[in-house]
Amino acid sequence: MKCLVLVGGFGTRLNSNNQAKALLEYRGKSLLTHIVEKVPKGIPVLISTNRRFESDFYRWQESQRNREIEILVENARSEEEKFGAVSALNFWVNQKRITEDLLVIGGDNYFEFNLSDFIVAYNGENTLIAVRDIKEKSKASQFGIVVLGDKNRIVELQEKPVLPKSSLASTACYIFPSRVFPLLATYCQQGKRDSLGNFIAYLVEKKEVYAYIFKELWLDIGSSNNRRY
Repeated sequence: MKCLVLVGGFGTRLNSNNQAKALLEYRGKSLLTHIVEKVPKGIPVLISTNRRFESDFYRWQESQRNREIEILVENARSEEEKFGAVSALNFWVNQKRITEDLLVIGGDNYFEFNLSDFIVAYNGENTLIAVRDIKEKSKASQFGIVVLGDKNRIVELQEKPVLPKSSLASTACYIFPSRVFPLLATYCQQGKRDSLGNFIAYLVEKKEVYAYIFKELWLDIGSSNNRRY
């Protein structure tokens, strides 16, 4: 298994254009450092960023001397040029010839569950996503919301629904088995490039996705409110 952390955004929603969101500090460390420290030591880490912030991530990399980390740079300097999460995932799978299962994490994500437990819960066959019950359906319209069937198989994913069917929020933490990479390529050929949530919904239609439900703290910094759950 390898780990790909997606940090290709430009911070437009948080007005943090002068700094990558993943390098913002929380509890004395950057969000990216919190993430990488949770990845089991035997798993190589790839960081996908852009031209505007590449020097910042190379400086960050120098502080992580005890980990095998590779910085991957998208040829984009603006929001209009960026790959988008789905396209970046597909591009690096092909560019780096990744054949292993892939742990994919959004770099603007803070969570306190144990990634080793998440990996142990992965059955080696089906996409697994980390899910947090935010309890209040009134707030669920701000997230990708999942509906579960038997054995935590996801039967539906609603992307920011007006009328949520549950309060189970999909977080930006996934394990993709390598066998779905051809489906990823097909999806991208349809012109889809940005939302991983929509790609997950595509896989849900094929009965491919299961949920790992955690109760530990999750911090969503997708807005200026920095919502905690």
